[in-house]
Amino acid sequence: MSGTLYLVATPIGNLEDMTFRAVRILKEVDLICAEDTRNSIKLLNHFDIHTEMTSYHEFNKYDKGNYLVQRLQNGDDLAVITDAGTPGISDPGEELVAMCYEAGIEVVAVPGPAAVIAAVTTSGQACRRFAFEAFLPKDKKEHERVLEEMERETRTMIVYEAPHHLKKTLEELQSRLGNRSITITKELTKKHEKKWKTTLDDAVAYYQENDPRGEYVLVLAGKSKEEVEQEKQAQWEMLTLSEHMDVYLKQGLNKKDAMKAVAKDRNVSKRDIYNQLLEEEQ
Repeated sequence: MSGTLYLVATPIGNLEDMTFRAVRILKEVDLICAEDTRNSIKLLNHFDIHTEMTSYHEFNKYDKGNYLVQRLQNGDDLAVITDAGTPGISDPGEELVAMCYEAGIEVVAVPGPAAVIAAVTTSGQACRRFAFEAFLPKDKKEHERVLEEMERETRTMIVYEAPHHLKKTLEELQSRLGNRSITITKELTKKHEKKWKTTLDDAVAYYQENDPRGEYVLVLAGKSKEEVEQEKQAQWEMLTLSEHMDVYLKQGLNKKDAMKAVAKDRNVSKRDIYNQLLEEEQ
């Protein structure tokens, strides 16, 4: 019988956030797979956990993953932990979970701290719908693609950032997104935790005069409904009425329904569209 893979969330700063269940699971499993064993040994010692530990990180996730799956297939229970937070969230774990599904091995979550959740729920920004971007990609093409998607995004967006890149990232976001509302959080759950709800303009100005310190999570407002509607209307107004009608006629709408759709797009009555089309024909 195969063992079970446990994804165990660990504190992102405050050790009191470790759950009773997390401690028990880490004591009971046959092996703990840690992102950095030198870092995790401090956590294990604090909670008197003496389970065997091995490294599992970004640079060995495939080769080591095959070995770990084999141990699971042999009946061992394994736990994955990262330096802080929930495995798989901008940290190792995702690939191993996929490998376990392919091998028919059970995967169980041991929930706990996650910086993205702590940041968005305390940000004062809308949090019913949000998009987690993690760290922006280093690859230039991928970086540009993500920024283009963020320009159109209507959901709240969460970005992780290190202090030495914060100024550049804020300037880039200001340039691409405009003066959006942003909540800057840093050192979540730690002694010097800070949260600042402001605008991108003010944030850029502040960090031009002050050096960033600590690990940051940026929570950005998405594009508003008003902005989206204004952009749509501007796009439609670039078309003649006949061109606008053709958009819907090519989609299979009849002339009556196409006029109704055009009227809605342009925020005018269907009669206005009918009269203007007559004028164009004449």
